[in-house]
Amino acid sequence: MLCLGLALSVTGVARAEIPRPPGWTPIFVDDFDGPAGSAPSAERWRVDLGHGYPGGPPNWGTQEIQRYTADPANLALDGEGHLLISPQRGPDGEWTSARIESVRDDFLAPAGGMLRIEARILMPGVSGQAALGYWPAFWALGRSYRETGAWPAAGEFDIMESVNGLDSVWGILHCDVNPGGACGEPHGIGASRACPGTPCPGHFHVYTFEWDRSVTPEELRWYVDGQLLNRIVQTQLPAATWRALTDQGG
Repeated sequence: MLCLGLALSVTGVARAEIPRPPGWTPIFVDDFDGPAGSAPSAERWRVDLGHGYPGGPPNWGTQEIQRYTADPANLALDGEGHLLISPQRGPDGEWTSARIESVRDDFLAPAGGMLRIEARILMPGVSGQAALGYWPAFWALGRSYRETGAWPAAGEFDIMESVNGLDSVWGILHCDVNPGGACGEPHGIGASRACPGTPCPGHFHVYTFEWDRSVTPEELRWYVDGQLLNRIVQTQLPAATWRALTDQGG
C-alpha cells in the first residue's frame, strides 16, 4: 500500500479539468480548489517540515539543503485550481520550499486490476546555472516506511523526477536494500527521456504511473504525456522483494 508525495516548484497558469478516463474509478482526487493563499486540504495532505522525518536521515536522505515549511510563500493555492510549491531564498541565504504527502496510505492495485497515479505538473522554466541543485519530484512510497522507516525496502515509485532544469524526466523504482540489492541502490532501476512536444521545464506535462495486476507477471509502468518512460516486470525482482515493495505481505 502506498502514500503519495510532492516536492517541487511550480507556477500556476491555465486551469485544466481533472481527467476521467473511461473504465477507471477515481479513488483519490484533488483539483486544489480554494481561495488564493490558502493551504491545501489538511484532510487530504500532510505537510512535511524541517530537514527530515523525526528519527529519519538528515536532509531527507538526499542531501537537500532547503528547509520545508508550511508558509504560504512556499505552499499555497492560487485560487484558480493550482497548488503552488515555490522555493524561496531568504536574505540570510537560507533556502525554503515545501513537501506534502497524502494523508491516505492505502492505495493498492486490486487483484486482477490496475492502480493509476497521475498528476499534471508545471516545472519552472529555468535552466543552466540558475537551475543547478533544482530537483522537483512526484512519487509514491510504501506505507511501511511510515511504520518502520526502512528505505528502500518499503518501495518507492518515483513518478517524476527532474534535476538541474534539464529537458528530461526520470521514472525510477527503489527497492530492497541500500547499497546494492535487487534495485541497484542508491540509484534504483530507472529510465529517462525528454518530454514530448515541449521541454519539461516551463510547460505542463502529465506524469503517470501504473501498477498492473491484470497481467501475469505484474508490471510497473511510467509515462509522460502518455508515452512510455520506464517498464519493470515482476519477474525482474525476487518474489520477496516484490511483495515488500508493494506491501502485499511476506
